[in-house]
Amino acid sequence: MAFRDWGDPQRALSVAAALMQAPLKQVLSTLSDALTDLVPHHAVVMLTGDCPKSATWSHGDAELTEAVTTAEMAQLATHVDIGRPRFDRAPLAGALRPVLAVASAPPGSAGALLALLPTGDTAPEPHVQSLVQQLWDLATLRIIALWPSAVPVNQAAPWMASSERARITADLTDSHAATLTTLLGLLRNRSLDDGTARRTAVDLAVSSLIELRSLGEGERLPGEETAQEAFGRLTDMLGLLSRYGNVELEFCGPTGEAAQRVIPPVIAQTARTTARGTALTMLEQGGVSRIRVSWHVEDGELRTIIRDDGPGSLAGDALAVHRLADRAAAVSGAVHVDAVAGWGTIVTIRLPLTAPERQRNDPLGDLNPRELDVLEQLVQGHRNRAIAERLRISEHTVKFHVAKILKKLGVNSRGEAAALALAAGFPASLALTS
Repeated sequence: MAFRDWGDPQRALSVAAALMQAPLKQVLSTLSDALTDLVPHHAVVMLTGDCPKSATWSHGDAELTEAVTTAEMAQLATHVDIGRPRFDRAPLAGALRPVLAVASAPPGSAGALLALLPTGDTAPEPHVQSLVQQLWDLATLRIIALWPSAVPVNQAAPWMASSERARITADLTDSHAATLTTLLGLLRNRSLDDGTARRTAVDLAVSSLIELRSLGEGERLPGEETAQEAFGRLTDMLGLLSRYGNVELEFCGPTGEAAQRVIPPVIAQTARTTARGTALTMLEQGGVSRIRVSWHVEDGELRTIIRDDGPGSLAGDALAVHRLADRAAAVSGAVHVDAVAGWGTIVTIRLPLTAPERQRNDPLGDLNPRELDVLEQLVQGHRNRAIAERLRISEHTVKFHVAKILKKLGVNSRGEAAALALAAGFPASLALTS
C-alpha cells in the first residue's frame, strides 16, 4: 500500500487496532503484514529485554531468522537510539545486510529493538521511517501489556534464571566486541610488522576464546576481593582496547584504606562488566581518543566514573545505556549519563557495597545458569540424549549436571526434581517465539 494511503485515518486506525488486538505470538506477524507494502522486507527480528524465555523473536524467511544471533542483535542495538530509526548495513545472519532498525522503551519495559531486513538497499524516506517507529512503539506497548497473562506472577525462579542468562549473554557480547575492537586497532597499527601483528592477533584470539568459553560455561565469580584487586582486574579487562588501538585509557583506582575495602564478588563483577560495556558504547560514537575510568569507594557504595573526550552524543535513553542500567539495577545500582555536545560524556555508575539478598524461599537459588537450563529440559520431560542435542553439550556432561541438580535440590530422582521446580514456579513450557 502506498504511503499516501496512510494519510487516511481509517487505514491508520485499522492497523493500530489490529496491533493492539493481536495475541502475543502474532504481534510480529501482524506488524510485518502491515509494513509489507510500506517497507518490503524478507524478515523482522526483535531483541527484547523483557521476555523471560528468549531474548529474540522473529518472523519471516526462516533461513534468515534462524541464522540471526542474539549477539548480532545486541551489537546492532548499540547503534540505535530509542525513538530514532536507523537505516544502515549491519552484520546479521552471518553477513553484512541492509537493515532498518527502530528501538522503543515504554514505561515498565527494559527496551526492545526491531530489525527489518528489507528486500532492497535503498533507505526508506524519513517519513516512512517515522511511521515504522510509531507502529513499533504501539507493538511494544501491546507486548508489554500481554506479559502478565503469558508469564505467571509466581515464576520468581525462571525470572532469576533469565536474568542470569541475560547477564552472561551481555558479558559474551561485550567480550566479543572488545576483541574485535582490539583486532581492528591492531590491523590499523602501522608501527607493527606483519610477523608481530600475526603473532599478536593469534594471542588475542586464543585469550578471547578462553574467556568466551569460561563465560559460556557459567564461570564462577571469584572470591571476595579488595577494591584494589578488583580494579586491577578491570584494568586488565580494558587494557586490550588501548594497547594497539587509537584510544588512550587512563585509570584512577581507589587509594588508602578504600583500596583495601572488601568488595562482594557480584558487585565487583557488575562494576567491571558495566565499565567495559560503557567504554565500548562510548567508542561506538566515533571521535573518542581518550577515556578515563575511576573508582571511588565511600559511603557504602562503589562509584565508577567514566569520562570520554568524544562528541557528547551518547543519549541517556539509548538502548545500549538501558542494558547497562539493567545490569546495575540487578544489584540495586544505578547509571547516570551526562553528555554535552562537543565536550564529551560522563557516565556515573553507583553500586551498593552489599550484595542483593537471594529470596530465602527460593529452592532453585543454588543452581548455576547451566544447571537451570538442564532443569528446564527435565521439567519438559526430555531424556539425556535430547537434552544434549538441545543444549549442544555431551550426554556425559548432561549426566554430570543432572547429578549436581539432584544433590543441590536434595531429591532422589529426575521426577522429584521436576516436581520441585514446578512447585517453585518453574514453567513446563513458555514457547513464546513466533
